[in-house]
Amino acid sequence: MTASESMATDRPDDLPLPPGPNSYPVVGNTLGFLRDPFAFYDSLDDYGDVVSYSVAGEEFCTLLHPDYVEQVLVTEESKFGKSDFVQDAGERFVGNGLFASEGEFWRRQRTLIQPAFYRERIESYTEPMVEFAADAANSWIDGETVRIDEVMKRLTLRILSKALFDLDIRNQQSAIRDAVNAINEKGDAGSVDAFLPDWVPTATNRQFRRATDQFDDVIGTLIEKRRGDPPGDDFLSILLHATDERGEGMSDKTLRDEMATFLFAGHETTALALTYCWYLLATNPGVRGKLNDELDSVLDGDTPTMADLRDLKYTDKVVTEALRLYPPAYVVFRQTKEDVNVGGYRIPAGTSLTFPQFLIHTDDRWYDDPDEFRPERWTPEFENSLPDYAYFPFGGGPRHCIGMRFANAEIRIVLATIARRIEFDRVAGGDLDLRMGTTLEPTDPIEMTVVKR
Repeated sequence: MTASESMATDRPDDLPLPPGPNSYPVVGNTLGFLRDPFAFYDSLDDYGDVVSYSVAGEEFCTLLHPDYVEQVLVTEESKFGKSDFVQDAGERFVGNGLFASEGEFWRRQRTLIQPAFYRERIESYTEPMVEFAADAANSWIDGETVRIDEVMKRLTLRILSKALFDLDIRNQQSAIRDAVNAINEKGDAGSVDAFLPDWVPTATNRQFRRATDQFDDVIGTLIEKRRGDPPGDDFLSILLHATDERGEGMSDKTLRDEMATFLFAGHETTALALTYCWYLLATNPGVRGKLNDELDSVLDGDTPTMADLRDLKYTDKVVTEALRLYPPAYVVFRQTKEDVNVGGYRIPAGTSLTFPQFLIHTDDRWYDDPDEFRPERWTPEFENSLPDYAYFPFGGGPRHCIGMRFANAEIRIVLATIARRIEFDRVAGGDLDLRMGTTLEPTDPIEMTVVKR
């Protein structure tokens, strides 16, 4: 029986529960997960494509087949909602923003926010993308060593602050940056702190509360100051003037939650995507050479524009392949609203589902040499042969990442702008070690040497 055929057979009541690793009374599989989250996830495919387990008192089921991911995100999406686990974690910072909200409120917010990500709006953001990326490249000295992960975070935060608030924060201490760092520490999947309530007085929780309070002060002041301004082109202005069919706008609390959502998601994930692009290019000189050839040919010394992206085909493949190997938003979560049949198993109502992109993207059923960085694999023929949800770095279905078009443009524009001027060499010993935080992020700083082209 194929994966797609097994989705619709029998009523859930008649089906067995999914298999999974042995668990222990009270703690379930929590200790094994905390000890090494990557090893734990790697062990799941021993049990098939639908695997159940328990972590921190929560029942989980991981789906490892693209057909099942599509079933949950698209074909039967009404049977599934946001995971309570994710909503509880999201409330710590993004509140009831688009990432964590549900139902009619989510649909209202999605409708109000969507115009900020229309194609013509994104094109207006490309000028600061190019300008700020060129500023960064011009500021580096040939032969100096930079922390590529940190400089990408500063750059993407500067770009996003301009797009969201029409602010240039280049030389300011940022409450936003502090909040993002605190969220990542709080969300480290290998740390007990990730599963503790915020009121428990650990050092991580205290840091998180301080950073969140500072962020709230900054955003609250900004919203208050901008309330009376005429309409503008930045994200905050669009949201301040957006109204629903009843003519009602967003409250200060709703605006704050949406700002927190997009500042975190749009800044951190894009910075990581660029970081992994630079790392992979530095470790694959043949790919870097082909990228140089394309940039020199297509751009001919000019800065890139949105129109150029259509001709930067190899650049696009480099980014696509980097997001396959290292998807910054590395797991999608959902929760069953009722008992459901997935893959011939009954998944009870209230179960948290996970779809780990970092595993599905490197499954040798869909990818030859899945751990190799091979941008050339992304031919039209290969993409047509690939199951739809064997590659989904931005999620999928009605709740796919609303900022996907903005992020895709930013990653490619910034990569092309900097790569036209700079190459990066790895510093000796700078191997890539990752951790499962709120995003898939480097455990240690990634240092690289600047080489002017």
